[in-house]
Amino acid sequence: MPLMTTDAYPLIHNQFRWLVPQEFNIAQVCCRRWAQDSSAQEKPAVVAYYPDSAVKPVPLSYKALARDANRLSDALRFEGVKPGDRVAIIMPQRCETAVAYMAVLQMGAVAVPLSMLFGPDALQYRLENSDAVAVIADETALANLRPVRPNCPDLRICLVVGNEGEIPIDLPGRLQAGEQDYHLVLDGANDSFDLVATKADDAAVLIYTSGTTGPPKGALIPHQALIGNLTGFVASQNWFGFDSVDNTGTESIFWSPADWAWTGGLMDALLPTLYFGRPIVAYNGRFDPLKALELMRDAAVTHTFLFPTALKAMMKAVTGTKRQTVRLQFHLKLQAIMSAGEAVGDAVGSYCEQQLGVRVNEMFGQTEINYVVGNCNRYWPSRPGSMGKAYPGHQVRVIDDSGNECAVGEPGDVAVNRFDIHGDPDPVFFLGYWKNAVATQAKYTGNWCRTGDIATRDVDGYLWYQGRSDDMFKAAGYRIGPGEVENCLVKHPAVANAAVVPKPDAARGAVVKAYVVLAPDFIAIRGDGDLEKFQFDAKLIAQLQQHVKGKLAPYEYPKEIEFVEALPMTTTGKVQRRILRLQEEERARTLPSAKT
Repeated sequence: MPLMTTDAYPLIHNQFRWLVPQEFNIAQVCCRRWAQDSSAQEKPAVVAYYPDSAVKPVPLSYKALARDANRLSDALRFEGVKPGDRVAIIMPQRCETAVAYMAVLQMGAVAVPLSMLFGPDALQYRLENSDAVAVIADETALANLRPVRPNCPDLRICLVVGNEGEIPIDLPGRLQAGEQDYHLVLDGANDSFDLVATKADDAAVLIYTSGTTGPPKGALIPHQALIGNLTGFVASQNWFGFDSVDNTGTESIFWSPADWAWTGGLMDALLPTLYFGRPIVAYNGRFDPLKALELMRDAAVTHTFLFPTALKAMMKAVTGTKRQTVRLQFHLKLQAIMSAGEAVGDAVGSYCEQQLGVRVNEMFGQTEINYVVGNCNRYWPSRPGSMGKAYPGHQVRVIDDSGNECAVGEPGDVAVNRFDIHGDPDPVFFLGYWKNAVATQAKYTGNWCRTGDIATRDVDGYLWYQGRSDDMFKAAGYRIGPGEVENCLVKHPAVANAAVVPKPDAARGAVVKAYVVLAPDFIAIRGDGDLEKFQFDAKLIAQLQQHVKGKLAPYEYPKEIEFVEALPMTTTGKVQRRILRLQEEERARTLPSAKT
């Protein structure tokens, strides 16, 4: 898709106005209206692809999505679920997951997305905290769900969905007391269900933060937040949903490996795609860079959301040439790539543009206020390394501790105002933290909602990410932003990923330390996968240190490098630097000091 030669941002941002109806329901706009449209009802809403390529993709039309959602809503209402009740959904990317969200939302209940990766303790905390009365769970989640159900007295209903791609005839034989077969329950339910009228600011989703900076908090998201997200989604996907992607009239097809249990997968992929009546690809398999490219080829994916960690893995695993780029090798039809969670960096950005044929639109948001800042290379030029500008409808500033706007180039907290530039309420905001009024109040300075992320702005309004406020640190008196050092390290062919944290030092307060994941190709060339031996490879360590010294300020290079198999990550793809930082602090307390 050709890029704009002029900057249309001022016109788009200044003229945009919110239109939020008094009554609004996510399931109505994402499912029911398409099922009632004769020209759209037979179109695929979800297309399920399987890790086993021999299994054919399974499409679920909008008509079938609405039918199954009605049946599930009817069954849940029969079991006593009422508007406002919390219903947990522990499901991977599959057709039944979309059905579950539509069913819960159209009955006025509140969906509680929970990751398949959660262990028993994580599940129990969220089920208890949310007072969930029902759970819809994939069969493979039962091993972690069953031990905690007795500790969740409000949890009365447990519907279990059998394995994908097979008729779960024997599922009842594998169920325990209190568990019901999802498909059998739907078979006995009604095809019709009257939508419960919800106000735009009624609660729709209770989604827990990833716990990057502390214990997870439940963010209560209203139905109108989908409206607030749409400007960012459309812009970051180069105007998704408003035109065909080529002259043949081919419609947009979306896929992202982002878990539908998280904001990135639910609000940035599943729901907005359905809002526009387009198909979304469901893939229930572990992320693999080669399989991701094959899936995008086979499904003719045009738009995607890929975490920086995923893009880094693709860059290291699949290379191309100027004549035979990765785009040509895999016959990709990509028109837009949005990325968020961490800074993409210029190395990965160049790979996407040169090899995948798409310039990345970086985006910034968080669970409480999702799409607020980002790029749209179709209508305004991105700047490599910048997180972009405020998306239409959002008033964003960089503020200091007192709530005053920081000067150009001065780091401060990225904050979003409750009102847009015209003085109208911004619908993107969460309602508050569940059972935590103190944390909700602490999130705001007047009408400014603080993100806890540090950035600077330039004279043209572009924001430049510096890191989480608790990820920034000082070493020998210098302020260090870990993202810049990590981006530099990834440019080295030996490095697949990196995380930078402070290591306590008696003389300097802290020194820069890097945890490095080596690239598979580099390990293969060396013919030695023993990480312990790399720890003593002074030549490699010196090469990496010199690599950073030659590109950044002298004080930013890592004084110490530790090689690891993997970095601690949240399930949303963010590096948990806090874990590594606490690990260094613990080591400093228990080990004798050593020269660095």
